[in-house]
Amino acid sequence: MASELKNLSSYNKDDIPSGEKFSFGIVISEWNDEITTNLLNGAVNTLLEHGTDEKDILIEHVPGAYELPFGAKSLFNRKRLDAIICLGCIIQGETRHFDFIADAVANGIMKVSLDCDIPVIFGVLTTNNIEQARERSGGRLGNKGVEAAITALKMADL
Repeated sequence: MASELKNLSSYNKDDIPSGEKFSFGIVISEWNDEITTNLLNGAVNTLLEHGTDEKDILIEHVPGAYELPFGAKSLFNRKRLDAIICLGCIIQGETRHFDFIADAVANGIMKVSLDCDIPVIFGVLTTNNIEQARERSGGRLGNKGVEAAITALKMADL
């Protein structure tokens, strides 16, 4: 897999728009919180590093990844935001549950984005095991939360 070769969160800071004029929502899944807390820290720190004021970052928690689309829609309905980041972690188990949840979450996040006409960012890890999740939430392969924040900054600027 190509992702095993590099840190996927590496980027050129000069290529990223400032977040100082934008407000962001972050919806974070409580399930697999060891991982999702790392994703949240990566996302928030990245937004702050790029000029977003702390008061312009609204964070909401939902029980699991399946609830992320509803959480995003709820944020959209409550506050004017320039982008919403959805953070979660779905780890493959022994049943097809993983496939159904991952598909529903991806489709739900896309639907909220299109229905609300606002960027809703898919910052959800879908991994085979906990070790892969750790590597993608601040380990040697980067932090998906950082990547989601960079995407939100670029899409808000669009």
